[in-house]
Amino acid sequence: MTAIRLLLVDDDPLVRAGLSFMMGGADDIEIVGEAADGSEVAALVDRTHPDVVLMDIRMPNVDGLTATEELRARKDAPQVVVLTTFHADDQVLRALRAGAAGFVLKDTPPTEILAAVRRVAAGDPVLSPTVTRQLMAHAAGSSHDTRQSGARTRIATLNDREREVAVAVGQGRANAEIATELFMSVATVKTHVSRILAKLGLNNRVQIALLTYDAGLLEEDGR
Repeated sequence: MTAIRLLLVDDDPLVRAGLSFMMGGADDIEIVGEAADGSEVAALVDRTHPDVVLMDIRMPNVDGLTATEELRARKDAPQVVVLTTFHADDQVLRALRAGAAGFVLKDTPPTEILAAVRRVAAGDPVLSPTVTRQLMAHAAGSSHDTRQSGARTRIATLNDREREVAVAVGQGRANAEIATELFMSVATVKTHVSRILAKLGLNNRVQIALLTYDAGLLEEDGR
């Protein structure tokens, strides 16, 4: 079994020590480096080639949001899971829009943090439908009208079937659920999701969900 290469980023040395102790004890996870600030992340990624970066959002110099945006703009970027103390926070939303695969709370039980890293390494986002809806509700505000226009323009590039799949992703449906609901195979769903990501220039399913929300498609669907 190939171990998941993990980079820890947090400005609190006690938090890093706790995460390192907890994560390093798993047989399938290898801690390849630690950083105390977002300014250190790019060089460490170049040197250690992690699969997943566990990234604190609030750091004194370069914050986790900026570091995430820089990482996810790179070719073959590692997956990013953001660490936060809030369920629904503007910075969490910005990190997800930048391409983070999900987030975990700092008081999350160790087994759940381990599970989150494994899921992200396997290509699955770390957001339950409940949390996704909570974040989307938090996203509503004065800037929503502006975002909606741009989101609708991007969604218009999808064909009807891709749009249906995008909406289902926005509703928090898993691939198997989408396949059943739309009468297609799971493999076909995966193909549609891959095409949606490519057409819209997105990194993961979380960004699809946020874009469908911004476009007002979930409201139209009555969800």
